[in-house]
Amino acid sequence: MKEKGAGVWYLYGMLIFLILWQAAASWLQLPIIPSPGIVLVNLLHIFLPQIAVHGLYSLWRIVAGVLFAVIVGVPLGLCMGYFSKWDRLLSPLVYLTYPIPKIALLPVVMLLLGLGEVAKILMIFLIVVFQVIVAVRDGVKGIPKETYYPLYSLGAGFGDIFRDILIPASMPKFLTALRVAMATAVSVLFFTETFGTQYGMGYFIMDAWLRVNYLEMYSGIVVLSTIGLILFGTIDYLERKLCGWQYK
Repeated sequence: MKEKGAGVWYLYGMLIFLILWQAAASWLQLPIIPSPGIVLVNLLHIFLPQIAVHGLYSLWRIVAGVLFAVIVGVPLGLCMGYFSKWDRLLSPLVYLTYPIPKIALLPVVMLLLGLGEVAKILMIFLIVVFQVIVAVRDGVKGIPKETYYPLYSLGAGFGDIFRDILIPASMPKFLTALRVAMATAVSVLFFTETFGTQYGMGYFIMDAWLRVNYLEMYSGIVVLSTIGLILFGTIDYLERKLCGWQYK
């Protein structure tokens, strides 16, 4: 997807989605599926006084969890991919813990850390960090050994190899893993925000559902989806900037 056409394709996708939504609402004629126009009008009316604070809380939790996952996962993945001893030591641990459904750990996390922000951010961290580690490690392992020889002959140290080879080579797989993990992270965040909090899009949507206020419920779903779209768009932007050679 070229940079100039990215926004057009996003708008095209949104238009198709709205058309399908309107068709479903017109066909079923049920209060549980209001038309997109009514929902968007309601969203504009309640966004600042009601939804904005919930959206900021959800966005903060996602960004914090992903940031910590990147800080931990990228260095580990680079070391595992470049140093065979690191890989032999850590791969069994990663393979053992990676397949565990992270949502199943939610009761344990909440028992240990309570119902506050730390538990919610940790859940995002656990979802993202393993995918980051595996993607970065595989990206580094895929580099041909001959790539290192010119730098070795020039006396380059690990810092030079890290900067000039490892990071650029692993960046595409890292961003792809981050994009895949983001969807799961948003879904798990919604679930965690239904416990022990009064802020967050999960809380807002479930509260509206319990009050049988379908307009507010759908407004919350639209905002949560928009947060996910913004995060995906940000990753696409970073990929075009950091991995521009893929688009030439």
